[in-house]
Amino acid sequence: MGLFTREKETAPCTVEVSHKFESLHAHVRFNNGAVVHPGDEVLVHGPEIMAPYGEVVTEDRTATITRASAVERLWTRLTGDFEFMELCEFSFSEEATL
Repeated sequence: MGLFTREKETAPCTVEVSHKFESLHAHVRFNNGAVVHPGDEVLVHGPEIMAPYGEVVTEDRTATITRASAVERLWTRLTGDFEFMELCEFSFSEEATL
């Protein structure tokens, strides 16, 4: 990992897409034990996976991991908390009385 350069790595992965009432999710698990760090990007190759309602679909794919440079990784760690706050929704309202 260079100070300003990015590196690419190819990894086999398993993609699980769930479209159930209890759980709506998509997970990628790297079969070679690769770990994604802050600032890294992952691109899973292949056609879109559509799971019908009530089912879980699992497929083996290949993914390209673009590793962040040292500067990008540091920047992501420093500013990550601020970006998380954008996901939070705060509401202040008076209590309703009947």
